[in-house]
Amino acid sequence: MRAMWSGAVSFGLVSVPVKAYSATTNHDVRFHQVHAADGGRIKYKRTCSIDGEEVEYADIVKGYETDDGELITLSEEDLDSLPTATGHEIDVIEFVPADQIDPLLFEKSYYLEPDAKAAKPYALLREALVQTDRMAVVKVALRQRESMALLRVRDKAIVLQTMLWPDEVREPEFDILDAEVELRPQELTMAASLVESLGAEFDPAQFHDEYRDAVVELIDRKRTTGETRPAPVAAKRDEGPDSMTDLLSALQASVEAARAGSGGRAATGASTSGPANDAAPKKKAPARKPAAKPAARKKTEEDEAPAPRKRARKPA
Repeated sequence: MRAMWSGAVSFGLVSVPVKAYSATTNHDVRFHQVHAADGGRIKYKRTCSIDGEEVEYADIVKGYETDDGELITLSEEDLDSLPTATGHEIDVIEFVPADQIDPLLFEKSYYLEPDAKAAKPYALLREALVQTDRMAVVKVALRQRESMALLRVRDKAIVLQTMLWPDEVREPEFDILDAEVELRPQELTMAASLVESLGAEFDPAQFHDEYRDAVVELIDRKRTTGETRPAPVAAKRDEGPDSMTDLLSALQASVEAARAGSGGRAATGASTSGPANDAAPKKKAPARKPAAKPAARKKTEEDEAPAPRKRARKPA
C-alpha cells in the first residue's frame, strides 16, 4: 500500500507520528464505451448548451445556480481566496462512547501506521480506546478540506474514520411511519422466533459479489472461445508542427544535406559546394594520390547536430 497522508495524532501532550493508508479498495469490473463497428473508444466533447460550440478547458469556470435562477460564477482568484486546511495534525477533540456514534455518519476508512519510534504511544492510545470502549472525535485536513473523523480500533490497527457533517444526513420524512399500526402479541412472538432461528455470528468472509464473479466468468469465457479482437489504436490528429517537430525536421534536413554533399564530393573529387562550405576555401584533391581524403571542412551548425556518425568515404 502507498501512504496518502502523513502527520501526527495529538492528544494532550502526546504526539504520535503516523501515515494514513486507504483501508478499502474497489474491485468493480470497469468497462469502456466503444464503437460497436470498429471498437474505437467513445470520447465526449465539452459543448455549450446555449450556442452548441465546443468549449476549451481554459474557458470553463465554476458556476453556482441559485434556487431563483441566478447564476454566480467563481474564478480561480475567487477559489484561491477561500480558506483551505493544509495542516498535518489529527487533533483529538474528545473521547465519546462507541455506541453513541451512528454508523450512518461513517464515510471512508484509513489505516494509521505509526513511525518506528512511535510504536509505544500508538499502542497506548489503541489499548486505551479498547479498554474504555470509546472513540476519539477528531478534526483532520484531507485534500485541503477539514473533515470531522473518528479514531477507532480494528484488530491491532487504529482506523481514521472520516464522517459526514451532521447536516449531510437526511431525515426519513415518510408520513406512513407516523401511522398507528396494531401489532398483536402473537405476531411479535413469531417475528422474534424467526429472528432467533436465523441468528448467527457475522462472518463477512462468507459473502462475495456474485455479480462481479459472473462478469469475470463471462469475460474469461469470451477470451477462451476467441471472441476477442485487437484493441484499435486511434491515429493521432495532425495538430500542426510544434517547436520540437521543427527542430527535428531541421536536423533531419541537415543530415540529408550532409549526406548528399558527401556523395557529390566523391563523384567529383572536390569539396561539395553549399551554404556551409562556400565560406571555407576549396582545395583541389592531389592529382596522383587517389587515396587522399577530401579536404577538411569547417565545423558548422549542421556538423554539431546530433546526427549519426558517418565513415569518411574515399574518392573513387
